[in-house]
Amino acid sequence: PKLLYAVPNFQNPSGVSYSEQNRREVAEILSGTGVLLVEDDPYGELRFAGHDKPSFKTLLPDNTVLLGTFSKTLVPGFRLGWIVAPPALMRKLITAKQATDLHTTHFTQSIVCRYVRDNDPDEHIRLLRDVYGRQCRAMQEAIRRHFPAEVTCTQPEGGMFLWAELPDGVAAIDLFERAVQDKVVFVPGDPFYVRGNRHSTMRLNFSCSDVDTIEVGIERLGKAIRDSVLVA
Repeated sequence: PKLLYAVPNFQNPSGVSYSEQNRREVAEILSGTGVLLVEDDPYGELRFAGHDKPSFKTLLPDNTVLLGTFSKTLVPGFRLGWIVAPPALMRKLITAKQATDLHTTHFTQSIVCRYVRDNDPDEHIRLLRDVYGRQCRAMQEAIRRHFPAEVTCTQPEGGMFLWAELPDGVAAIDLFERAVQDKVVFVPGDPFYVRGNRHSTMRLNFSCSDVDTIEVGIERLGKAIRDSVLVA
């Protein structure tokens, strides 16, 4: 291979992360091969449990391009990100960026620059971690109370999402139609697969709703799942 693309922290849609052993093994395998590793890390700063793991950029500095973004920690609508890359490759990336759109809008860059200069981004991120951690735990606890025991879920230590596997015979797209009637939405898992054949999976987001709303939503979704199991 010439390139490896990885989302090592709290990946979308599953919320799972590479273990430290996984990271070191990947770095060892790629060391000396010349294979470029693109480390896409939009969620890495949103860890609310466990311990930070070494980045691929740290483990494999000469062969890793690190991608980051402000859209998950500051202003989602700005879609403003950044790249850390080896100098020779960075020159080519700059040329490619300029050929594509010259540069990202100066207005949004200036706003983010002013915010970072005049405020404490680390304190803001700590607040996000606390809020997301509380909401994730609330969702996990509500799932244990309201979902059938056959439903399994990932246990994310950060990010925005968790991934659920539904009982056999329950199609997420059919469940979605039931849930919408109760004003609950989620993302069916099919679109995240190349072949789209995992019909009983779904992605849940805990970042956008407070604890009370999560409790109500999961209770309603649990009822919809139980009704779907009876039909199946």
